[in-house]
Amino acid sequence: MQAMVQAARSEQLPVDICAVISNRPQAAGLVWATAQGIPTHIVNHQDYSSRDAFDAQLLAEIDRYQPDYVLLAGFMRVLTSGFVEHYLGRLINIHPSLLPLFPGLHTHQQAIDSGMACHGCTVHFVTPEVDAGPIIAQGVLPIYANDSVSDLAKRLLPLEHRVYTEVFRWLVTRQVRLTAQQQVVLAQDQSRVFFSSAS
Repeated sequence: MQAMVQAARSEQLPVDICAVISNRPQAAGLVWATAQGIPTHIVNHQDYSSRDAFDAQLLAEIDRYQPDYVLLAGFMRVLTSGFVEHYLGRLINIHPSLLPLFPGLHTHQQAIDSGMACHGCTVHFVTPEVDAGPIIAQGVLPIYANDSVSDLAKRLLPLEHRVYTEVFRWLVTRQVRLTAQQQVVLAQDQSRVFFSSAS
């Protein structure tokens, strides 16, 4: 989120970051966003008796702003089908694996255990099936023989920021769209794959 806001302001992108909403009251991003003058809201999932009730309140909070896109960043909750359908084609997520490999949790450990030579991240449109939506872009980095889960996660984070921020640029400048056939189309001939600059 911080990388996107900074890019929007430093590059004067044609976008209004209308709000930052979190389900975690202690999320550091809320403090940072408030300091930047961005409205923030907390919808604490622990205050709701069901996933449906939480998602209904989250949807109501988001819809106050009528956003063109809803970008999930570090949001670790599975959203209901009704919520996803409401924002279909406008709801974006980043996942720490090269989807369709390793959906769900513990992706870094799964990548190491698999014996694969590379790992990465995927920015995708969200669909009711978890981590299965149309892929917008991916970032790739090598897995080294002595990598631990924390090593891999630490090396992947800057690449996640880079890829998600680039997709953010594409969205706000209308360079990416989702067709009725659920195909991702870029307006220009750009690569949808980013490689780690680390050796």
